[in-house]
Amino acid sequence: MNNMTSRAPQRVIFCDFDGTITENDNIVAIIKHFNPPGWEAIVNDIVGQRKTIRQGVGELFQLLPSSMKREVVDYAISNATIRAGFADLLQYCKDHDIEFYVTSGGIDFFVYPLLAQFNIPENHIYCNGSDFSGEQIAITWPHPCEGECKTDCGMCKTTIIRRFPKSQYERILIGDSVTDFEGAKLADVVFARSHLTQKCKELGLSYHEFKTFHDVIDVLKLQEATT
Repeated sequence: MNNMTSRAPQRVIFCDFDGTITENDNIVAIIKHFNPPGWEAIVNDIVGQRKTIRQGVGELFQLLPSSMKREVVDYAISNATIRAGFADLLQYCKDHDIEFYVTSGGIDFFVYPLLAQFNIPENHIYCNGSDFSGEQIAITWPHPCEGECKTDCGMCKTTIIRRFPKSQYERILIGDSVTDFEGAKLADVVFARSHLTQKCKELGLSYHEFKTFHDVIDVLKLQEATT
């Protein structure tokens, strides 16, 4: 006879950065601001999934010379606004034993500075890298697709999510756009806005729409009360 009591799965959040933690998509904002010829077609191809994320984002930054590093970094950091309720969500996660990871298709030169005030452990932040040593800005990809994922994500969210088995974790995704499409298919709970909302509708995925992180907290509280 098995006397072991079943434990509720550990909750873990995988939260996007651009357009989710921040109000705007920082990559698009940077490229739009400096306005190199040809960027619009690349962005449209990424959103339309005609180009992989890795290919498209790499091409976008190749349009900018490395000599503009200071201007690009300064603009990215000064232009971003953190979405309301983010600090409160982090505190809620801390108080309720929810693991929190930033899973970002964004770039290190703006992701780390913008998150510095929140004291998130560095090994809980996944994003792409940057190399300004050549003539043009190059993006590096320290977290590529592994195993089952073949979509050339660049920073592969599904690879990270799969490190947390469904048998042991309740996997919660918060996101807004194309970098979150594949992760939403794996997650147990999805919080969506913008393009991700439309994709969830197309795929028939259950989701909670959010505008601020207070909306996310409200749903998490409801779920806590019913378990």
